[in-house]
Amino acid sequence: MSITLTGTIARQDFGFGIWAIVTEAGETYELKDPPQELCQERAKVRVEGRVRDDVMTMAMIGPVLEVSAFEFLD
Repeated sequence: MSITLTGTIARQDFGFGIWAIVTEAGETYELKDPPQELCQERAKVRVEGRVRDDVMTMAMIGPVLEVSAFEFLD
């Protein structure tokens, strides 16, 4: 099932570093293999993807989101 989230990109210092989106509601989703263009600290974005319940990570900061599309917002 695909979801759409609006929020801010954040880099978390776990291991080599991970990328996440913090939604407007304050929820954090860990980004699974995000496109390089999306990896911009504090960028306001809208992302579409699916939550991967079958993936576990070392950071475990929130649900894992596999991004299928995104757009930068003003």
